[in-house]
Amino acid sequence: MENVKCDLHVHSYYSGACTTPILAKFCRESYSDPQQVFLALQRRGMNLFTLTDHDSIEGSEPLRKFPGFFLSEELTCRMPSGTEVHIGVYDFHERQHAQLQQRRNDLVALLMYLTERRLFFSVNHVFSSVTGRRESEDFDWFESYFPAIETLNSHMLESANTDAAALARRWGKAAIGGSDAHALASVGTAYTEVEGARDKEEFFAALRNGQGRVMGESGSFSKLTRDVFSIGVEMMREKHWTAALAPLAFLVPAITYLNYYNEKSFRERWAPQVLNGSNRPKQSGWLSLPQTALEESL
Repeated sequence: MENVKCDLHVHSYYSGACTTPILAKFCRESYSDPQQVFLALQRRGMNLFTLTDHDSIEGSEPLRKFPGFFLSEELTCRMPSGTEVHIGVYDFHERQHAQLQQRRNDLVALLMYLTERRLFFSVNHVFSSVTGRRESEDFDWFESYFPAIETLNSHMLESANTDAAALARRWGKAAIGGSDAHALASVGTAYTEVEGARDKEEFFAALRNGQGRVMGESGSFSKLTRDVFSIGVEMMREKHWTAALAPLAFLVPAITYLNYYNEKSFRERWAPQVLNGSNRPKQSGWLSLPQTALEESL
């Protein structure tokens, strides 16, 4: 490979139930079949492959046979402040999944485990309201202990991605990108690329050294609305009775507009405050060390 490309944030059917109240009772976060996600990633030029389902690696089972595939997940974590955050964890051993899940509601224990095991991880959509409220102390944790920040997410506003990239530069963090696709149409629309890498190990080594670059597109009202409609159609195929909700489809554009209004308000509150804070770049001491999931037993 001359360039290694990987969508480091992509979901499948195994991301579980939708987190929106009421919808959680009958709708999933994604209905994408893992193998269809893999094929879509191939078509869009990826040559390393992973899934980052919410707190699950179940969807990875049929993909392990493919060259270039590695285990990842998006952990839903509880911060010491009581808020939630999504953390992308990459290239670990299957047995480590249980350990990550056991620690995800204890950030200190989780960070100790990730650091001891030399696992690469990122804070995702840092200027997004997708996980709810945020406290200023949360950003202190991100600055001090997280080696990477997701700086391009193809469902976040361009302004939020731009501010995330500025934050990564200010703090001296590795930058990663991913589609955050919950529907097949968006898979691979943002990704992380390393020039000159020949395999997964060189890809992650370069990311740690700040040599990766993010590529692709940011989010938009039309794109999110399309994906929400797609998820709705798949929901009705899986649970036929939900077709009775079809007349409510006219509300979808209003809901996606409200979502981006909330995203804009969240970014406008937090980005200036955080970016105008400390000018001292920080970097985890182990960031440049080599990583391998194979050396890990437990």
